[in-house]
Amino acid sequence: MSDVVVLSPLAVERAAYRRARARRSTAVALVSTVVFAGALWWGVTSAPGWPRVQSTFFDPAMAWHALPAVLEGLWLNLRVLVVAEVGVLLVGLVIAVLRTLRGPVFFPVRALATGYVDLFRGIPVLIALYLIGYGVPALRLQGVPTDVVVLGTVALILTYSAYVAEVFRAGIESVHPSQRAAARSLGLSHRQSLRLVVLPQAVRNVLPPLLNDFVALQKDVGLISVLGAVDAIRAAQIEQARSFNFTPYVVAALLFVLLSVPTGRIADAVAARSGWRGA
Repeated sequence: MSDVVVLSPLAVERAAYRRARARRSTAVALVSTVVFAGALWWGVTSAPGWPRVQSTFFDPAMAWHALPAVLEGLWLNLRVLVVAEVGVLLVGLVIAVLRTLRGPVFFPVRALATGYVDLFRGIPVLIALYLIGYGVPALRLQGVPTDVVVLGTVALILTYSAYVAEVFRAGIESVHPSQRAAARSLGLSHRQSLRLVVLPQAVRNVLPPLLNDFVALQKDVGLISVLGAVDAIRAAQIEQARSFNFTPYVVAALLFVLLSVPTGRIADAVAARSGWRGA
């Protein structure tokens, strides 16, 4: 018996119409994009100061010369990013769990966690880097690292953990109380209910905003350059000081964009998938 599905003439006509409409929409989008890009390019290049801007910010020879140093600095940014992301996930999750503890006996813990979130959400990242990067070494504590890369990473973890903790807390509170009650009725302890039932649902609910926070973190890892770490931005600054040309900064900016675009598209895809599931 054949499994081939034979479409009716009406279904074939509808499918052909949808394909034609999709091709037309793609063609219109392509043409409008080309026209807009051409108009933008003409507007910029026809400006009186464009030749000077081109030689100062978009010098191909200078870009090629600065690329190795900026790439080497970007490798440091990538290592800091990986460590910071892991640290932010762990610290943020712990803070979120502490903020959701119930009962009057846990009030001091909840108050400390709330104070932590309020403090580091209110302090700009740049100031946190200065306070930790320069303040900790000034204490001269034995056994405490003084490397600017380590301290910069710690400052990023402390700052972003406050934001991620609120994302996790929103996810935990979005899980219906009946889920926790059902888990307890099956004999699971409070810790087991949280780990096996609540947290998996909470993480799935807040995955899109969580990824958006990490997209922002990818940019802010470049701020460790203010402490003297030779990352991509610091390497671009050194090259700019040697040549009095700002093209190395453009090279660093493009590399950061190439780093963040894939994560941004993943975040969009996850958000769209979550919206489709919720529909």
